[in-house]
Amino acid sequence: MSDTHHEVLIVGGGTAGITAAAQLLQAEAPPSIAIVDPAMQHYYQPLWTLVGGGVFPREASMRAMADVIPNGVEWIRDRVAAFDPEGNAVELASGTKLTYDQLIVAPGIQLDWKKIDGLPEALGKDGVCSNYGYDTVPYTWECIRGFDGSHGGNALFTFPNTPIKCAGAPQKIMWLAEEAFRKQGVRAKANVHYVCAGAAIFGIPKYRAALEKLVDERDVHTHFKHNLVAIRPQSREAVFENLEGGDELVLKYEMIHVTPPQSAPDFVKQSPLSNDAGWVDVDKYSLQHVRYPNVFSLGDASSLPCSKTGAAVRKQAPVLVENLLALRGGKPLAARYDGYASCPLVTGYGKVILAEFGYDGAIMETFPFDQARERYSMYALKAHALPNLYWNGMLRGRM
Repeated sequence: MSDTHHEVLIVGGGTAGITAAAQLLQAEAPPSIAIVDPAMQHYYQPLWTLVGGGVFPREASMRAMADVIPNGVEWIRDRVAAFDPEGNAVELASGTKLTYDQLIVAPGIQLDWKKIDGLPEALGKDGVCSNYGYDTVPYTWECIRGFDGSHGGNALFTFPNTPIKCAGAPQKIMWLAEEAFRKQGVRAKANVHYVCAGAAIFGIPKYRAALEKLVDERDVHTHFKHNLVAIRPQSREAVFENLEGGDELVLKYEMIHVTPPQSAPDFVKQSPLSNDAGWVDVDKYSLQHVRYPNVFSLGDASSLPCSKTGAAVRKQAPVLVENLLALRGGKPLAARYDGYASCPLVTGYGKVILAEFGYDGAIMETFPFDQARERYSMYALKAHALPNLYWNGMLRGRM
């Protein structure tokens, strides 16, 4: 076998790619596997909410990529330039062409900072922050900790008009900030605004009702069907388009936490593997590509109509692995993914509502109590148990 051919080639060394590789290695006769990813670091991104809230240092979320690539998997440190599914090949930025028997596409999601006018230049100073990057997340806590009402008192938290990773994250940091303002004695000077392109604070009715109650109790101003389109740092103004066709909304800010628009990586969008929206076009149950049977996808770049979370990947990976191995063995693809996703909604320090659901909004809760209530136990799960399970369980193919 040549050094450019692999039985299974995985594009992406994030949560989805590493988890799939680790599980494939446990097969009775594991295939030869390579992962293509240029990154030198691997991040546990769910922790960034608590980094932005001042609970953990950002370094707690990072490991060297070399330490998480499973033993027995070849790591190719390069970028993908193009896919050639007809030729069972992937072209790399270096010009190398790799061939495969089966391909797993798991490059994650792209942050489109530039789609908001003025944001790239404004980010990281003068009250403009975001938990969505390792480099930007520490400034969120600076903004919260330094909030004093001296620039008008508006604290804005945005949710864009695109799919995003962890749809709960834009409001999690809002709830932490609101409590921090109370603890710092500046809540009376703070006007907390949640400005969201969606129609409601959460898509699943059971959890939406609980969150709407918190909105009322904690005096949060909500603006739905509004999408951030521009930041004016000189005047500290944020401009939102009205998605129902009304006038634009312009809000002054003392601090603004921006969740950037997101999309599939450009090299996926421009490939034969994508659907019209740019995502890797797979069957939502089998995770097999709808046109190329030896191509599979999971995680944030896939077309799966579910929340883009690590918990979703945890349920997708065994389905993909079972079906890929069945394909290799000439058997029917019997495993099915039910759309499961989980969102530990941090609603304050030591408080979490654990939302768990599947396709069509089906409630799929783990615990024998009402998970729509705030609980410290679920916060402990989010802050301490899940990171440990991630590094020592998921990434090693143990769950």
